[in-house]
Amino acid sequence: MRCAVLDDYQNVALTMADWSGLDVTVYQEYFDSQDRLVEALADKQVVVIMRERTPFPAALFKRLPSLKLLVTSGMRNASIDLAAAAEHGVTVCGTASTSTPPAELTWALILGLARHIVTENNAFRHNGPWQSTVGMGLAGKTLGLVGFGKIGVQVARVGRAFGMNVVAWSSNLDASRTAPEGVSLVSKQELLSSSDVVSVHLVLSSRTRGLIGASDLALMKPSALLINTSRAAIVSPDALVDALRHNKIAGAGLDVFEQEPVPAHDVLRTLPNVLATPHLGYVTDGNYHTYFREAVENIRAFVSGAPVPRLL
Repeated sequence: MRCAVLDDYQNVALTMADWSGLDVTVYQEYFDSQDRLVEALADKQVVVIMRERTPFPAALFKRLPSLKLLVTSGMRNASIDLAAAAEHGVTVCGTASTSTPPAELTWALILGLARHIVTENNAFRHNGPWQSTVGMGLAGKTLGLVGFGKIGVQVARVGRAFGMNVVAWSSNLDASRTAPEGVSLVSKQELLSSSDVVSVHLVLSSRTRGLIGASDLALMKPSALLINTSRAAIVSPDALVDALRHNKIAGAGLDVFEQEPVPAHDVLRTLPNVLATPHLGYVTDGNYHTYFREAVENIRAFVSGAPVPRLL
């Protein structure tokens, strides 16, 4: 079977697993139009995608009659129209994934903002001023977690290790989950108004889209930081830009964006109080080895007629 691996930005897919015996074409570039994508995939029977980098809506399945198997990294991908896949006879499966890398990146963004790492590193490299910033100490400060699932719990444990007071909120959260972690359950309003760092850890859904809007950001301290490594649409993009432009909050650490890759002239690229990474939350050697190794296992099972082990 002819296989395609999409959005292998780092060009590492073929080194992360044994693809021997498979006819594989790897694409590093992002296809910015469906026509270009269809042209590349027209004769492919198997496509491997990385998370939600390339969406697979109903219209795309309709234009790819040769497609038989779609493999995504992870076992959740909101950008795949599963009903359309079934309608067109396409099997969809996923891989395992660990939640520790996004929690680690969350702390990279928090620490990078709190201690002005980029500003000071740039000054160091370009013979700028020797110390120009005053960092935010974290001990004794309040960390507010919007969402308290696997990732939120890991972020909370690190926050407590730093000596922070940790509070949490989500619409279905109760104290039986937060108390054992030494975390206080509070209202959304109290979390936003009392926290020095607010970090978002929710799945994007109809309930969470636009969950944090202008009125919510207005509750935050002018000295507070907002971190989002979950999904961009959970925070109103216009409200966030306004809050950052007018210093209603001190800064934002972002790993997720409404459009990815972010357009060259996007305003977020220009704001000095934004620390951003290009959706690296899950991008680690351990996760990539798992993604591509299990993708190959899924393909081999499908080709041999054996049950595919990780159906979505």
